[in-house]
Amino acid sequence: MSAAEPRLLRFTRAQRWVHWSTALLLGVCLVTAACLYVGPLAVLVGRRALVKDVHVYAGLLLPAPLLLGWLSAAMRADLRTLNRFSPADWDWLRSSDRRSGRVPVGKFNAGQKLNAAFTAGSILVMLGTGLIMRFPSPWPLPWRTGATFVHDWLALAVLVVTLGHLTKAGKDPIARAGMRTGVVPLDWARREHGTWADERSRPPAQPPRS
Repeated sequence: MSAAEPRLLRFTRAQRWVHWSTALLLGVCLVTAACLYVGPLAVLVGRRALVKDVHVYAGLLLPAPLLLGWLSAAMRADLRTLNRFSPADWDWLRSSDRRSGRVPVGKFNAGQKLNAAFTAGSILVMLGTGLIMRFPSPWPLPWRTGATFVHDWLALAVLVVTLGHLTKAGKDPIARAGMRTGVVPLDWARREHGTWADERSRPPAQPPRS
């Protein structure tokens, strides 16, 4: 990305902070869960009580970045965008050439919207079931059993989706740079998110002359 290349601001500092903070906490949850449930890792790491405490506190903190990010107007705008599916999003999902730029895409494509919805929903469910597991006394046995079942299997699904997300990110260095620096080249934006790029690069409307 050369200095003279036209660029667009894709993510503000607050938006990037929410992303990286959530990613860090989620990563801690997944790693500590592996150390608790995978026998060879549990033996290698040891200190099960400490690992369990780190897992619990990281899980409790998971919603915090998003809640704090709500203070940012740019973050709230992104959440509204992620929460809406347009006809173009359905076309994008059905298309075999979805990365060609043929289908007009806004700031986030349909895959990113689905990933965001799954991650947000998983955080809430994992938080609820984790609290039942951590404080089992008030809950009846069927609730505790169900919470353990949901928590464990959803954790596996989160791991699979996270690995898929990392694989996709690994194939797009410009997208990674955009999340790291906040800016992306205009030509990449037009190819990957054409509708959003056109909106951002369009000159502001001039007021009518009297």
